[in-house]
Amino acid sequence: MASGFGLNGNVGRCYKFWQDFSKCAVEADMPGDCRILADDYFECLHHKKEYARYNEIAKREKELKAQGKAPPRPDYST
Repeated sequence: MASGFGLNGNVGRCYKFWQDFSKCAVEADMPGDCRILADDYFECLHHKKEYARYNEIAKREKELKAQGKAPPRPDYST
């Protein structure tokens, strides 16, 4: 599941999340104590929250375009 090796032989991108979660699972009194760490690990693996955010942004931009409004431009000055 989490061998620690990535595709190129380096450390896998989600291995740190796996280590944190597995350490918590060993030390926790209740299984639910590690839910946040498990969520972080699964997000790293599957990117479901990230994709949902991208889809919401695209949907909003499409709605604005249909109304004839320009989507807001990001401010990179800060």
